[in-house]
Amino acid sequence: MSSTVVTNGIKVLIIDDDKSILNILSKILGKSGFIVDTAESGQEAMNKLATKTYSIALIDVRLQDTNGLDLLIKVQEIAPKMKKILLTGYPSDEDRIKAFERGADYYLAKPVNPERLVEIIREKTKKDDNELY
Repeated sequence: MSSTVVTNGIKVLIIDDDKSILNILSKILGKSGFIVDTAESGQEAMNKLATKTYSIALIDVRLQDTNGLDLLIKVQEIAPKMKKILLTGYPSDEDRIKAFERGADYYLAKPVNPERLVEIIREKTKKDDNELY
């Protein structure tokens, strides 16, 4: 069994109501050295954000209990320094604009290219290496 290299202790919260996507992204990011946590709903994500800190959140736009764009506003209020990437299987220019207006750092269409996702997370978190989350 090979050991993974921890990438500067970057903690990622993946918020998606599709368990298979949570599994796949968790494995990809875990193998890349990130510390991964997951939430299957907006409410679960808010509960975790109330007690834990993360470097970055991956937020699905379409969740069963809320819209990811609405969740983004709440997440921005609780954790303004945390980086936020919106993921969607239904990309639109309207949603992209709303995402950036509401504090998203990136907007990414599914299916996600694993190497590109890792690259984006590293890029978005490296600027604030010295800040605490």
